[in-house]
Amino acid sequence: MNKLLKNKKIILIIGGGIAAYKSLDLIRLLKKQGCEVKVVLTESGKKFVTPLSIASLSQNKVYENIFDAEKEAEMDHITLSRWCDLIVFSPITANSIAKLASGKADDLASTLILASNKQVVLTPAMNVRMWLHKSTQKNIDTLLDFGYLCLGPIRGEMACGEYGEGKMSSPEQICKYVINYFSEKNIIKHKNLKALVTAGPTKEYIDPVRFITNNSSGKQGYEIAKSLAKFGIKTTLISGPSILKKPENVNIIKVETADQMYEATKKILPVDIAVCTAAVTDFKPATYQRKKIKKEISSINLEKNVDILEFLSKNNSHRPKLVVGFAAETNDVLKFAKDKKNKKHCDWIVVNDVSNSQIGFNSEYNAVSIIYEDKVEKIKKNYKSYIANKIAKKIINNFLH
Repeated sequence: MNKLLKNKKIILIIGGGIAAYKSLDLIRLLKKQGCEVKVVLTESGKKFVTPLSIASLSQNKVYENIFDAEKEAEMDHITLSRWCDLIVFSPITANSIAKLASGKADDLASTLILASNKQVVLTPAMNVRMWLHKSTQKNIDTLLDFGYLCLGPIRGEMACGEYGEGKMSSPEQICKYVINYFSEKNIIKHKNLKALVTAGPTKEYIDPVRFITNNSSGKQGYEIAKSLAKFGIKTTLISGPSILKKPENVNIIKVETADQMYEATKKILPVDIAVCTAAVTDFKPATYQRKKIKKEISSINLEKNVDILEFLSKNNSHRPKLVVGFAAETNDVLKFAKDKKNKKHCDWIVVNDVSNSQIGFNSEYNAVSIIYEDKVEKIKKNYKSYIANKIAKKIINNFLH
């Protein structure tokens, strides 16, 4: 028995497909580790495994894919989603992936997941061509964007006789993944880590009606703050002007100018992690004009704004253990990002090419390179929430090892 899994409550949703038989072994392994397992058996899943075998192994009632007045009086989709610590959908088919990606709730499994506030782990199993089809890949990217986790599929010989990527991960691999999930959450919880994320643009006022700013939406920073909080890190988001919704479980401080962002940053130190995604305006007017400037004035004097990233990186008394900077470049992207990392003395620089409108400001997508030590790690174009999860996971791993 694993101490981390003792008394953990797992919802296992068994989908259709020949791989469904492996879920019986998964129930046995999870029970052996000390988990309590409740199973939702889909209509297609019943073609491959029986409620009786599941009930015998799980020692719990099997929740089937049937809506009737007697059963729904218990509100199974709500009570189950609140009862569990984790939801595992294994196996999940291309059809179920498409259903979840579209937000449909026409059976107990999809309704439960849509109503849940718990982490969902998907373990796909299907023919290699079905898995590689553009629609399936688009749908799985959407679910990753929602924050679902995905294990597999792996390469191997499938029931249809074809070989390739589409085989469900083994029950042993899935059980190990569940153990690692709770292990990481437990380590992070006991480390009591605190993070600061800056996001969005700043406004530097020239007079009462005009200001200097940029086109940053703040979305990447908001998503990173959301991801860090989801992993159990106490996160504060210092945001410039943005219309984005406050991320769940994140403390937010709203500011307008670079000086206000700098002062807010100083006040919440010390923190363990600082992620500076904000597009801080480089310059501000040397003098603020209290009355509207007339057209006859052809120029204004500017001065440099405080550099918050450099301040954090060189802060001898309260330097965060990990300082992550962001660079938005239009040309010679890696060269300028590496120069910035060396100049600012931060630990990592995350850079993207904002000359590409598909991944630049105000886009739902991003593609970045993470520069650390002498290495460059690229994350291909995907939703900003997916990029955020990747960055957050890398930050977590930095504190796990």
